[in-house]
Amino acid sequence: MSWLLHLYETYEFNLEHVGKIEKKHNDQEYTLLPISHTTQTAHVQLNITEDGKYHSATVIDKSDGSTLIPCTEKSASRAGAVVAPYPLHDKLSYVAGDFVAYGGEVKKGEDPFVAYISKLGEWANSPYAVPKVKSMYTYLSKGCLIQDLVENKVLYTDEDGRLINKWDKKYEERYGSKPPIYSVIVGGPESVFIRFNVHSHDPLSNDVWKDKEMHQSFIQYYRQQLGEADYCYVTGELLPSTDKHANKIRNAGDKAKLISANDDTGFTFRGRFNKGFEVASISYDVSQKAHNALKWLINRQGKIIDGRVFLVWANRELDLPGLTEESFDIFPSVSKVKETIPFTYREFANEVAKALEGYKNRLAVSTKSDVNIMILDSATTGRMAVLYYRSMNKELYLDRLVKWHSSCAWLHRYRKDEEGKFVQFYGAPATKDIAFAAYGPRAGDKIVKGLMERMFPCIVDGQKIPRDIEMSAFHRASNPVAMEKWEWEKTLSITCALINRREKSNVALDQSNNDRNYLFGRLLAVADVLERRALGPDENRASNAIRYMNAFSKHPERTWNTIQQCLQPYQARLGRKATDLNRIIDEIGSRLPVDEFNNRPLTGLYLLGYYSQRHELYQKKDKDEDVIAEPINE
Repeated sequence: MSWLLHLYETYEFNLEHVGKIEKKHNDQEYTLLPISHTTQTAHVQLNITEDGKYHSATVIDKSDGSTLIPCTEKSASRAGAVVAPYPLHDKLSYVAGDFVAYGGEVKKGEDPFVAYISKLGEWANSPYAVPKVKSMYTYLSKGCLIQDLVENKVLYTDEDGRLINKWDKKYEERYGSKPPIYSVIVGGPESVFIRFNVHSHDPLSNDVWKDKEMHQSFIQYYRQQLGEADYCYVTGELLPSTDKHANKIRNAGDKAKLISANDDTGFTFRGRFNKGFEVASISYDVSQKAHNALKWLINRQGKIIDGRVFLVWANRELDLPGLTEESFDIFPSVSKVKETIPFTYREFANEVAKALEGYKNRLAVSTKSDVNIMILDSATTGRMAVLYYRSMNKELYLDRLVKWHSSCAWLHRYRKDEEGKFVQFYGAPATKDIAFAAYGPRAGDKIVKGLMERMFPCIVDGQKIPRDIEMSAFHRASNPVAMEKWEWEKTLSITCALINRREKSNVALDQSNNDRNYLFGRLLAVADVLERRALGPDENRASNAIRYMNAFSKHPERTWNTIQQCLQPYQARLGRKATDLNRIIDEIGSRLPVDEFNNRPLTGLYLLGYYSQRHELYQKKDKDEDVIAEPINE
């Protein structure tokens, strides 16, 4: 229950955001929902005058359809043939008293409109009703909604006076081009969702679904309708309980629930308990607030991959650095590199720690502001699970972030700045990019989200990177001919970051490292640069060192002999200009013991040696040439 409690506390700490409309980067609106409210996608907006008469109606654009609506426990979880009307805004079959007169079919049992207008009347006649509710009840009681929409050419009928179920070209002779309503609905006219508004001459009057007075009116009214009180397992207080919990957690069409016990035949809880509430009694307020906080947080800062949600937040300080981002996103001013590498492992860790001091200071306001880490996913359309949850001390969380971003760090060149130019940055790659480095850019979302979940313990708990992930990236980085140049360069730097977490090396060349793997990597880099200099800037084909890289990683002695033979024409072409590179080859070769110069496969350390040596050579000034810039992705 701890995750429910922390979500409930988050709601209580952020009450100023309730009902406040916010926008995502794609301009999609979202809000921290008031209790007893949910969201629906509306298709038609019907405006009513203050004295309860029809004013106008319009078809709503898809981008503006998300609507905050009041709901009851039953209506929020309705499905199939169950008649459970929403208190105000609802589908045409519920809100139109003349639905049957225009060809609509009502299944045997309770009439949806009768149930709807009865509940709306109870609200409108309660002491909590506001004038807008009474205006809408007055109009809807007349039962002429479809008639008004047909007369004002929002809905359309056929020659028999029945609503047109699906638009056909034969209706163009009568009505002209396809009406807008048939472009926004899925299914027949009975699925048209109507939202109501009260037309007012007051420019300060809010739309009904954005009016906080309306929200409070229904909350106060519905609170009197709740069931008996029981002990809440989350707060320990005696409050009205509920066994119907919210859906639409990830998006408006999401039917999966985190808490449900409505299957009396599938033995969800039977065998241990007789009734669902005996498993866990949760109060209505806590359930509403916790689920609404979760929806808000997912919209605000969650990352969703193939339906799997990755979320990090603190109760008071929401904008925390996450676990899926790379160093450039979190510490752009710290990790950005211009000419040389300014950091060693320890120096970079200190700089990252300084960058996080602001978060530490803000979080220090409350000792209860722990950091919460959650992963959610659904196996079926109706059930969702918490796959991973941790609540940890804020200081510990930020210290673990410092360790991750400084230990799994390398020099990368695949990011662009605001001007669209490639920039260098030093730090850890994003978990999604690690997935693409290990499994390729065509890896499916299921593979990507699975890897991202497996990386969380590496960041949060300091565990080792799974061996299969590191080895998969290593084999891909050792096979550059299978990729385009930009993809290989990105894969190489990310793989170096993964390997460096274990080796704790630096991008700057380590002249004192005499490890066999590191030295072989250096040899390969010198051969690559030598041939590249001989070919010149106009030749883009891969060097022999790159072509034989995969074989070199498996049989270094045998492949080096082949590479060295291929180098001879290029050494001859460069002449004296190759002297410095030939000297480096000799110097590296002299460090390799005779018994270590064999065909035993290389480890990932050779990639670090290759990268560092190549970086060193590209940073060096040749006596007769300008600085040769290291290749940037194109």
